[in-house]
Amino acid sequence: MAIKIVFSPVLPAPVMNIARAMVPAGFELHVVEQTSPEFLPSLQDAEFFLGFAREALDRDFYRAAPRLRLVQLISAGYDRLDLEAARRAQVPVANNGGANSVAVAEHTLMLILAVYKQLVWQHQNVVAGKWRVGDFSQTRLYELEGKRLGIVGLGRIGKRVARRARAFDMDVQYHDIVRLSEDQEDALGVRFVLFPELLRTSDVVSLHVPLNAETRNLMSTAEFNAMKDTALLINTCRGPVVDEAALHKALTSGQIAGAGLDVMVQEPPGADHPLFALDNVIITPHTAGPTWENWAKAFRNGFDNIQRVAAGRPPEWVIPELR
Repeated sequence: MAIKIVFSPVLPAPVMNIARAMVPAGFELHVVEQTSPEFLPSLQDAEFFLGFAREALDRDFYRAAPRLRLVQLISAGYDRLDLEAARRAQVPVANNGGANSVAVAEHTLMLILAVYKQLVWQHQNVVAGKWRVGDFSQTRLYELEGKRLGIVGLGRIGKRVARRARAFDMDVQYHDIVRLSEDQEDALGVRFVLFPELLRTSDVVSLHVPLNAETRNLMSTAEFNAMKDTALLINTCRGPVVDEAALHKALTSGQIAGAGLDVMVQEPPGADHPLFALDNVIITPHTAGPTWENWAKAFRNGFDNIQRVAAGRPPEWVIPELR
């Protein structure tokens, strides 16, 4: 009998076709929407869950799945999970193993470039019939070469950001609770600094940390006050890592020069969000990860980990809180 994998939520057909084409022999994929009445009953004989935690995977979820051996996410983030319920159920939870790290790293560099080059402003001027508007001494465009990038969180994504930034001849420093060895730092071309030093000396501060109690509002008034008034903030991890009210004040007061955000505290944000009125911030709608290439990477990692557990081996990429 085939081993049952429940997949949720239901994704567009072209994406689901990628997943179905990769289902290993001996497994069957049952696709069901998390908000549907069929979701919990479908878990009764399932050994694996694969997908996103867009709805809370809570106590009822684990009670409905007595045979569950692994919750395998195809996302990197897991802040919507009920960690205590998973802990009580003794079911490991794994994320996507860095499948989206290239996508997010590229998006990070795109945001840095877009803010420095005022890409949106330039595009809006051109389509409005305005060609080379203003005085280049007032509307200033900048280069990445020689700028110092401070990476907060040097995991899979942070490392890929560092490599790409080095290709632009940026000087890269980082802060992380896990420090690399000297040889690893030399190979990557980065150096470790303490968090206050990173804020004080970086031209660009880029955030790549998970959302937890320690990182919520990691960037607030004191942190923005410590930054250069010419510095940029880039956030492609989770919105609540940044205190948005403090960011708005920093951007409007000239405490920092600009920001590039792919994530926000409330998603989607309200139509009257104060950051929308600023011309020194560029916002994308939490789209750094889902490139077309990334779907196959995420499904490949997910099915590989499921096969690992089915064969009696420990899973890879278990989230830190449940290791």
